[in-house]
Amino acid sequence: MNPRALLTCQPGLLWKWGAEGESLWKSEDFDLHYFWKTLGECFKAISQEATKLSLAFSKPPLPSVQDCQKLTADFQKNILNLTTVYYWLPKSQGVTLRRLVRDATMDIVEGVIQLLNVILSTPLQSLSQDQLASTGAVWEACDRFSKLPKDNKAAVQSLMSSYAAIVEDALEEIEQARHADNPDPFSDIFDDGDSRENRDTYWSEADKQVMAPCLGLVKAAKACLKKVSVAMTTHGKVDSLQHITQLDDLGDITSEISPNVDELILSLYPPMDYMTVQINASKVAFVLNKVLEITKSSHMCPESENTWLQFLSGAIEHNMDKVKDLTQGST
Repeated sequence: MNPRALLTCQPGLLWKWGAEGESLWKSEDFDLHYFWKTLGECFKAISQEATKLSLAFSKPPLPSVQDCQKLTADFQKNILNLTTVYYWLPKSQGVTLRRLVRDATMDIVEGVIQLLNVILSTPLQSLSQDQLASTGAVWEACDRFSKLPKDNKAAVQSLMSSYAAIVEDALEEIEQARHADNPDPFSDIFDDGDSRENRDTYWSEADKQVMAPCLGLVKAAKACLKKVSVAMTTHGKVDSLQHITQLDDLGDITSEISPNVDELILSLYPPMDYMTVQINASKVAFVLNKVLEITKSSHMCPESENTWLQFLSGAIEHNMDKVKDLTQGST
């Protein structure tokens, strides 16, 4: 029997992932420190197993049937250990945190499956580039353990930081196009000799007037993410289910900011359809107001935070009113 054939069944057996699942621990008995210690050991063990497996199939001769059985059994055991430890983490520790740990765990499992598939499909002559890349992908997925946020507050903040970066990039891009000497934002993708008679690729003066309050909403989105993150750093707590749930609520609503900002900015490029712009601006304003509302009613918003909340609320309303005034003739 070909020892390589013993691996063919492993990807299907490694893990059948449940959607969310329930923790194997009761919330009151859960030990977060022990969870992270054990999970780290699982990540490290899988990284080591990936190295052993890759080296075993890096050059002739093939491992014996017995060696192959042991390699795959050890790998499967460590994968099952990893998924079991993931399921220790109760939702009461934070849905956002649990999702990030789940995603990191899934990355490892998918990386292991890819490595096994590469080994099975590659002629055994020497260590292939695909095998090196797949082994490296498993190592990289395992190394991410050290970067995982260790509580729900850190988990929500890490996601909000990524949302803020997306909004910042989108704002910079449209601002650069807007302030360029050439009023045509698409000029850099055409040759100098091309005829540019199509005025649909240019911003009119009316378009530029509409853009200003729309970009004001985008700047409000950027400020909102920054201010909420600072308030979370200063006042955020993970000492009760209520506080953890409030953090999750903020994580969920802020995840809607960057997609809506992207839609608004895309609708600002010529030819500009004012009805679409107004609809997209309204969506951004709605999400931002929801973020402020959830923040204001949470434990992260003592009276000292009211000033910026009121300021941003006013800025959102002001810019949205201007968008409506400038686009109302098209609706």
